[in-house]
Amino acid sequence: MHSSELEVLKDREPALGTHPLRVLLWLMMISSTMIFAAYTSAYIVRREEGNWLEFALPGGLLYTSIIILISSASIQWAYFAAKKDELRQVQTGIVITFVLGLAFLVGQWNVWGELVRNKIHFGGVDANPSGSFLYVLMGVHAFHLVTGLIFLLRVLRKSFNYQVHSRQMLSIGNVTIYWHFLGGLWLYLYLFLLLNH
Repeated sequence: MHSSELEVLKDREPALGTHPLRVLLWLMMISSTMIFAAYTSAYIVRREEGNWLEFALPGGLLYTSIIILISSASIQWAYFAAKKDELRQVQTGIVITFVLGLAFLVGQWNVWGELVRNKIHFGGVDANPSGSFLYVLMGVHAFHLVTGLIFLLRVLRKSFNYQVHSRQMLSIGNVTIYWHFLGGLWLYLYLFLLLNH
């Protein structure tokens, strides 16, 4: 059996039940959700203890939130295109999502720069827990988003090998679910910070 045939079998949905890769994805998202729930709970507890610097959230966070919302629309477009066997649209949607993901990361980097210019640091003698929490929340989410970008590139490669279409939806389905998860996770963090800052 050729490696390309093995790839097809690996990505095919089982007749009954859920594909192991989909189960693995859900487990990964559940564990990530628990991590961020722990971080935001610790944020609230630490804030109540005092010595908490209140500062305005950088405006760039709103722009990055809009970018990630648009990227969710583009990956959903790619998913719908795969169901219709519109391969060129699948590739275009994935590329747009990837570019928007990069734009999100650049925007977050600029937010970090703004925090530094406003003398809000992660560590050191000048650091305050409020700033440190913001860096951690943004940094851990950015790490997850980088994994999403890698996932997008893998699915894009599969699309060029004709391994993404209406009869082979597992990879595009998984990356769509994961990307929506990343977007939803960021919106939760952004709203959390707006309400608790």
